[in-house]
Amino acid sequence: MISIALDGPAGAGKSSIAKGVAKELGFIYVDTGALYRTVGLYFINRGIGTELECDIEKNLNNISVDIKFVEGVQHVFLNGEDVSDKIRTPEASMMASAVSAKPAVRAFLLGMQRKLAEDNNVLMDGRDIGTVVLPEATLKFFVTASAEQRANRRYKELIEKGEKVNYEDVYNDIVTRDYNDSHREIAPLKPAKDSIMFDTSNINLEESVEKLSAIIKERISVD
Repeated sequence: MISIALDGPAGAGKSSIAKGVAKELGFIYVDTGALYRTVGLYFINRGIGTELECDIEKNLNNISVDIKFVEGVQHVFLNGEDVSDKIRTPEASMMASAVSAKPAVRAFLLGMQRKLAEDNNVLMDGRDIGTVVLPEATLKFFVTASAEQRANRRYKELIEKGEKVNYEDVYNDIVTRDYNDSHREIAPLKPAKDSIMFDTSNINLEESVEKLSAIIKERISVD
């Protein structure tokens, strides 16, 4: 099976780009960030803050996370409930960063991610796909953009969804998450040594999908 890893910071456009490229290649798209958001949502629903002052492993025993693909679109389920929309909030984003720093949570989700790559041609995005989850991936990319550009994109996305946010808060969340993700002890955010750097600061989504798809087709046979 062919596996393509896309890593990078929050708001770089990984998910949107990955969806488009996966569709172009006929691969399954796996949004691993959604899995961490789903685990984070469980803790949010129980009133637990990002400090995670609780018995994490005991709580994980009460969590069931499932992925189902509906017409090629990934849906995530928390204990049987489709939470695909509920996890797309700033609160869920910050909690995802918090839980992803916990070894128990990473171990809890690792097997699921690797099994998907064993059984399917996948395009998987996250923070440590090329370094930890799929270190032998066929191709690895590190997708990035300036913090200002990423904050602007996320701000517009949240406004379009009807969220009441201001740009400064979104920018500060981006900067905070960058720091947390790159400084955590377990699987910190960083490019794999053999990653191809892909900067989206000055290109739109359509151009990003077109360019990344072209690079992949040049390097491997996807027929």
